[in-house]
Amino acid sequence: MLSGTLFALAAGLMWGLVFIGPVLLSDYPAVMLTFGRYLAFGLIALPLAWLDRASLRRFSRADWREALRLAVVGNVLYYLLLSSAIQRSGVPLPTLFIGTLPVVIALSARLRSRQGGTPAALPRWTSLAPPLLLIAAGIGLVNQAELAALRQDPQADLGRYALGALLAVGAVACWTWYPLRNADWLQAHPDRSPRSWATAQGLMTLPLGLAGYAATWITFTLTDAPLPMPLGPRPALFAGLMLLIALSASWLGTLCWNEASQRLPTHLAGQLIVFETLAALGYAYAWRGHWPDGLSLTGAALLVAGVLWALNAGRRDARPQAHAPMA
Repeated sequence: MLSGTLFALAAGLMWGLVFIGPVLLSDYPAVMLTFGRYLAFGLIALPLAWLDRASLRRFSRADWREALRLAVVGNVLYYLLLSSAIQRSGVPLPTLFIGTLPVVIALSARLRSRQGGTPAALPRWTSLAPPLLLIAAGIGLVNQAELAALRQDPQADLGRYALGALLAVGAVACWTWYPLRNADWLQAHPDRSPRSWATAQGLMTLPLGLAGYAATWITFTLTDAPLPMPLGPRPALFAGLMLLIALSASWLGTLCWNEASQRLPTHLAGQLIVFETLAALGYAYAWRGHWPDGLSLTGAALLVAGVLWALNAGRRDARPQAHAPMA
């Protein structure tokens, strides 16, 4: 339990970095950030795959297909939606949407186990209502703080801000599916190395990143987009940041999460995703160069309190009168 929690903490600290990339490179479109990141991840995975070649040979075609599915949804689609949301709404609001993942994942895990015939009870809505209200209030307060800042900017676009919030919801959907599916595979293959599984997913992102980046380059060239290709207006920063995020967040973060997923029940691992939210908010306000205001601090505190309350309520309700293992 202790080592699994520490691995989840390390993953959260590294994943928090991905929220800053779209801010540092705000003049780059989200599609370029996404495919640049995963092209770099795929290239980093090549030497790692050579070192892990003995373990990778044990993977079947079905395993590689699963790694590809995880790479498409949990990596490429998730980050495309998230980076688009951040560039439209700023960091805090999409971060808090992602912060609801522990509750969404825990509920989804229990729903899946129930539908699969496992007698895992679902938390009662009467137990969930108060913490869900706290979560909604937390998101609402941060939203109010961000909207107040937007109203002070005469060039602000509220429609763009709302679209960012909607894209963040799509990112939540992707990252609800990914950890559950990833944990299913890891728990079904306890003899496989989490490091090799992280590397396998990295290898699957290489053709995705290469094809996506090439398509982006061709599209920008044909449409005379005002963006110098292949590395944009700040090539050194772009290439360096893509490599840093690919190594720390994509590979090391996935490795740490895989280690945590093999050691912890799915619902507990879902709870610890809150580390990512706190890290991302900390990085965002550090980049802005000021502490969050009272509304934002209160909103973040309400969100964390609501998440922990909801998961604790869920565990109490899922605890059987006599049986029912947790999902």
